[in-house]
Amino acid sequence: MNEIVLYSVLSIGSLGTLMALVLYIVAQRFKVIEDPRIDQVEDKLPGANCGGCGYAGCRNFAEEIVKAGTLEGFNCPPGGSEVLSEVASVLGLEAEEQESMVAVVLCSGSRQVAPPKTRFEGLNTCEFAHSLYAGLSGCPYGCLGEGDCVVSCNFDAMCMDENTGLPVIIEEKCVACGACVKACPRNIIELRKKGKKSRRIFVSCINREKGGVARKNCKVACIGCGRCVKECKFEAITLENNLAYIDFNKCTLCRKCPQECPTSAIHEINFPPRKPKEKKENKTAEA
Repeated sequence: MNEIVLYSVLSIGSLGTLMALVLYIVAQRFKVIEDPRIDQVEDKLPGANCGGCGYAGCRNFAEEIVKAGTLEGFNCPPGGSEVLSEVASVLGLEAEEQESMVAVVLCSGSRQVAPPKTRFEGLNTCEFAHSLYAGLSGCPYGCLGEGDCVVSCNFDAMCMDENTGLPVIIEEKCVACGACVKACPRNIIELRKKGKKSRRIFVSCINREKGGVARKNCKVACIGCGRCVKECKFEAITLENNLAYIDFNKCTLCRKCPQECPTSAIHEINFPPRKPKEKKENKTAEA
């Protein structure tokens, strides 16, 4: 009886030793030696894991950037140029200055200019509402006002305006991670360059319906008249599918196009107030 127990213990012990040896050999054969610079790069990143860089978190971003050995094509929106400069110092590279971006809302269809025509009762998400109907005002392109973009923001850089029913970007907190852009089912949020002194000019409308139809639902909709296109001397404005668009890479912020827009669909942000136009002198000679 004792011999059977002894043989059993020896057999199990031998089998365990053999398996441990096999596991050790396999571990040594297939072990992955990780570049220590990955940890160093990750330490420089903000740790927001927002996905704005296009990768699954800061760790994955660090792995890819070390693997590539270059900063070309890589961007960390929350960290900006300062963080990339620190990453560059770890990798022995030079970082190019990157212009800051900010999210903008391309819809001005507030309750005041686009009055509700219906009442929505259902799941309070833009994605759900978008799958069911055109929207309270009847505009099939405009903001649905349920706040999916606000929920998606991890930096408290957005809120819903109770008076207008539209989302508001808090510029000081926005890191241009792009989470709100992805969350909006109607693509009314866009990342644009902050611009010099945070000044920007853009068409705050994405309605592609013909002018008359668009105006029935929203008083400040772009009607595709093309007056802004004719006024721009820098070819920064294009007109396609009844909708004007301003290319922020070409726009010189001359402020001429907003004055040409008959519906005030072109917005100019953070500019000083315009000087009031002087009244023309009455040149009619007195009788």
